[in-house]
This record gives sequence, structure tokens and C-alpha cells, in this order.
Amino acid sequence: QVQVVESGGGLVQAGESLRLSCAASGRITSIGAMGWYRQAPGNQRDLVASISAGGRVNYADSVKGRFTISRDNAKNTVYLQMNSLKPEDTAVYYCRVGYAPRFQADDYWGQGTQVTVSS
Repeated sequence: QVQVVESGGGLVQAGESLRLSCAASGRITSIGAMGWYRQAPGNQRDLVASISAGGRVNYADSVKGRFTISRDNAKNTVYLQMNSLKPEDTAVYYCRVGYAPRFQADDYWGQGTQVTVSS
């Protein structure tokens, strides 16, 4: 079994920064793609950013230039640095940990961490 634990969420004012962390542990044979998703009330869960095992990154248009995803393969950890936060970034942020180069339906998910940005 693989456990995925996020941390770093909280309440900030618009323009401030937060850094989310996500660590995978347990019976890990390999880790491929990793990513961050978010879900606001009444909305679907959307991709925020993803990073391949080799470091290739992809961002949602709404966060380009403000968010940075990175990973530490030795620690099975992925990070999301969020700068210039806006009220519309408010959501529960979920970490996705894949075991293949591309995301699969049975990837591992964290429990989510709340990010609230006040205006």
C-alpha cells in the first residue's frame, strides 16, 4: 500500500505565497508522473501542474508564471510553490502520484489540503 500525504495549505491574503508538499511512502516500486489538482466547491477537480520523472512540467493556463512545481525523486516528494495568490486560487489541493510515465486511472491520491486566499 502507498500513502500520499499533503501539507502546507492554509489561509493567506491575496498576493502572498504558499508552498505545498506531498510525500509518498509505503510499498513503492516506482514513481512516474506526479501532479497537483484542485477542486473548489461546486467545481470539478482540475489539473494545476504536473511533472514527469524526468522533470518535464505542465501548468494550467491560470497559474502559469505564478506557480512552480518541482520534485525530489530521492524523497518521493513533489512540491508546489504558489506565488501571487488570488482569491480564485481558493480550493482543496490534491496530490496525485503515478507509477507510470503517464497518469493512470488507479494512481495514488492524497487526502487534500485546503488553500484559502482572502481578498
